[in-house]
Amino acid sequence: MANINDAFPSKYLSASDLGGRSATVIIANARIEQIGKGAEAGPKIVLQFVGKQKLFVCNKTNAKTIASLHGEDTDGWLGKSITISPREVEFQGNMVWSIRVSLQRPAEAEAVQVAPKVVKAVRAISAPAPQADHDDIPF
Repeated sequence: MANINDAFPSKYLSASDLGGRSATVIIANARIEQIGKGAEAGPKIVLQFVGKQKLFVCNKTNAKTIASLHGEDTDGWLGKSITISPREVEFQGNMVWSIRVSLQRPAEAEAVQVAPKVVKAVRAISAPAPQADHDDIPF
């Protein structure tokens, strides 16, 4: 059996990658990249999560939500946890699946604000075991 995502892999996270579940992740890196083509092209905040391969492109809604949780300076987001979930949203008059960042702070303790490479080591040593319903989503 074939999967379309195997034929057309993406380096960016999509709602389908979450498998219908929420995931609590730690921000390892935040940078601005030119995303899109043509009239829709523009600068976007792109996040990398600790232990995850796919990058998360923040739309304005998600960026503002993270800013309300962790401040407007993206350097302050490093080492901080957020919860992302698939949600149905309206886009150009149609309902589509998208990823939204929760306004609620994750239940797990905040990661120590240190260099991103150290965050993973600190989490592995001092963090509680991952919750099966959140941390086992492979993306």
